[in-house]
Amino acid sequence: MKRRQILTAAGVGLAATALAGCGKEPETAGKPQEGAQAETFSWKMVTSWPKNFPGVGVGAERFAKLVEDMSNGRLKVKIYAAGELVPALEVFDAVSRGTAEMGHGAPYYWKGKVPAAQFFCALPFGPNAQEMNAWLHKGGGMQLWEEVYKPFGVLPMACGATGVQTAGWFNKEINSVDDFVGLKMRTPGLGGEVLTKMGGTVVNMPAGEIFTALQTGAIDATEWIGPYNDLALGLHKAAKYYYTPGWQEPNVTFELDINIKAWETLPADLQAIVRAAARDVNADMLDDYDARNMEALEQLKADGVEVRRLPDEVLAKLKGVAAEVVDASAAADPAATKVWEQQKAYLQRLYDYAEHAEKDIYNIRG
Repeated sequence: MKRRQILTAAGVGLAATALAGCGKEPETAGKPQEGAQAETFSWKMVTSWPKNFPGVGVGAERFAKLVEDMSNGRLKVKIYAAGELVPALEVFDAVSRGTAEMGHGAPYYWKGKVPAAQFFCALPFGPNAQEMNAWLHKGGGMQLWEEVYKPFGVLPMACGATGVQTAGWFNKEINSVDDFVGLKMRTPGLGGEVLTKMGGTVVNMPAGEIFTALQTGAIDATEWIGPYNDLALGLHKAAKYYYTPGWQEPNVTFELDINIKAWETLPADLQAIVRAAARDVNADMLDDYDARNMEALEQLKADGVEVRRLPDEVLAKLKGVAAEVVDASAAADPAATKVWEQQKAYLQRLYDYAEHAEKDIYNIRG
């Protein structure tokens, strides 16, 4: 056979093989492969939120649906609301122990066990959501977060953000710094430590208990997140005064906690799906809060709620105390010291940039 005939015959054979492969593709596309990739997983996720709670609770549910849809059902996540499997403030412990493979909550809820956790959550007079995300995902924050949680067998991921919050609901007016003395307020994290140093008393409790505590006088004031959630909780029916701005929490970053041993059982493609879903929810929740807070505030004003701004001298005092509290909290724990040193340097660069960007635009636009 001549050389040209040999090459032609080989080409026909290869083409036939390729066509045969194409013919089989519709039967297998989108289906799991044989062996390890076909394994399915059913996981539990415990949360710090009431069932179907707007914003944070819905975000956790969105995450579970995204994971199931993107994995074609190979990884299913069942959501347990606060109190259904474990109490709201014990999510981290449950994931660490392996009681649940996943959890969704706010890092500062477990500051008693992991003091550095609150630095990944909210800083008084600190970064907004965009700045926190920049530090976490582009400035080395996630690497530090993983390092801090690793001894507890937990892998963290950012999975939701509130944006700028409000200062909260009060049953007494705040006209001077003296009005914080003796004030009983539900407020967590470093903001709560500031309140304590101002002479107040911090009472920590989950969302489902706040309305009754405020209405009965067990607490004098509370902050939760902002108008969207505050309206859903009915806080305007239990307090007289609504104050801004949310100095204590310019943003709260929520976290997805994953038990590391369980994580290591997932194939690489499912791990990638989990990471992608967490990033999606991290952005989507912020969009949700921006849109719904606006609508809820309009409704609250229509219902007669008077929104007040804290006096400048009060904010100035809070800012000074907050700086002392953050530095002291960082110095009290080696891991927190390491995180805060790196975080502070990076955030200062972001703040310097904001002077030429967001701040100027907000001032001109306003």
